[in-house]
Amino acid sequence: MDLPDTITTRRAVLGGIGTLAAGGGVVYGASQLDSESSASTTGQFQQSSKTTGFDINLQGHPIMGDLDAPIDMYYWSDYQCPFCRRFEQNAFPKIIENYVKTGTVRVVFIEFPYLSDNSMTAAVMDKCVWRQVRDSSPDTYLRWHSTLYDEQESKGSGWASKSNLLEITRGVEGVDASAVKTCMENHRSEIESSINEDMNKASQFGIRGTPAFILYNRDADAAGKLVGAQPYGRFKEAFKQVQNAG
Repeated sequence: MDLPDTITTRRAVLGGIGTLAAGGGVVYGASQLDSESSASTTGQFQQSSKTTGFDINLQGHPIMGDLDAPIDMYYWSDYQCPFCRRFEQNAFPKIIENYVKTGTVRVVFIEFPYLSDNSMTAAVMDKCVWRQVRDSSPDTYLRWHSTLYDEQESKGSGWASKSNLLEITRGVEGVDASAVKTCMENHRSEIESSINEDMNKASQFGIRGTPAFILYNRDADAAGKLVGAQPYGRFKEAFKQVQNAG
């Protein structure tokens, strides 16, 4: 389903839409999040095998924040996207400080590598890094993730080649670049298939580029969509509207 860039609400995840307010997002309603009782509940980063009421399968996705946080923020990104880098450096730290650390929001990181083949390479490496750190030191993932955006160069410059990304990875404390390389060699086809499934799911929500976000109030079954490197104030307003949707 193609969702308009306004705050709205609906009775079912793929049902009818009614307007709630204007302002850079979209909102839904009508199913509950599956129980998270089997998921990890320690550390800033978590993992889960559940599917949310918004029909997002959490398996294999890094989750930052309290698993019981009432609002999900699904974050689709491409490591070659300059607007993702802008979001990472501007609005994201404030969202982490004011919403994630306070237990209000959990962020689900989802790859959307649409810009080039090297975007897919970076996305596959992202999955391999998460596999390597998720059980022993999951918070290390953010260090790697942020480093890639800090090292981002222009699309087509070759900076996101496998060899260069591995060189960057070697400089990130806590990440075993050799294990990541082996993962990519042994599991790339499987990982690419899962990423393509995620991209197909995102297209149902009208997502065609990055960064893109859906803010989902699980209790109210309401959600809002934001697209692009929006300023922090837009996120603040969207969170407020989604929180009040119930």
